[in-house]
Amino acid sequence: QVQLVESGGGLVQPGGSLRLSCVASGSTFIGYVMGWYRQAPGKQRELVATITTSTGTNYADSVKGRFTISRDHTKNTVFLQMNSLKPEDTAIYYCNAWRIGVNHWGQGTQVTVSS
Repeated sequence: QVQLVESGGGLVQPGGSLRLSCVASGSTFIGYVMGWYRQAPGKQRELVATITTSTGTNYADSVKGRFTISRDHTKNTVFLQMNSLKPEDTAIYYCNAWRIGVNHWGQGTQVTVSS
């Protein structure tokens, strides 16, 4: 059974940093596009960043230059380094693993940016 488990969320002041991790188990994730999405209260879930097996990356315009996605194939882990955090980054952050016909989600980790 595929599981995605996120960690690393928390409360941080504006301008601060957090590093999210997502450990994937139950399958080999070679060939999957791994990604981070977020959902703020009252809003739809939105793409934050994705990374392919060959480490090609894609970012939402709102996080470009501040967030960096990376993956460690040997540990089946995906990371999201978040710098220069803003209050509008406050959301539940979800890990995602996708390939054609398959779409897996983690349970999410809360990120709150507030002074």
